[in-house]
Amino acid sequence: MVLMNLNVWFRHPFSLVQIVSWILLILSAYVAVEGFLQLKKFGKSDKNFENTSNLVKSGLYRYIRHPMYCSLLLLGTGVMFKDPGFVQLMLGAVNFTSLIFTARIEEKEMLSKFGEQYSDYIRETKMFVPYIV
Repeated sequence: MVLMNLNVWFRHPFSLVQIVSWILLILSAYVAVEGFLQLKKFGKSDKNFENTSNLVKSGLYRYIRHPMYCSLLLLGTGVMFKDPGFVQLMLGAVNFTSLIFTARIEEKEMLSKFGEQYSDYIRETKMFVPYIV
């Protein structure tokens, strides 16, 4: 999608869709970096930052369970808004659907790893967007 929309990234820079797109792209970068740093700091991973021994429930993780996937969702949506057409909307839907399936698979792994603690965490938080999804 990035390559499809590359020729319009800086066309009409102050149009509403471009402004929304840039906000989503910047937010995506923030969420990715902040989520990574919080996992690394509080997760007590052994080698791979994703392989944590502690369930992280602070910072972004207080509101959403999957900041890294949220970042990918924001990135895909931001790129889609660069030139929102039928193909881009379909690819955005594929991105969203893929992230939901991936997050659900990961949640099964986390349930087996953290048990009731993760089950409670699921009830306390949303998947990608605080208070919504």
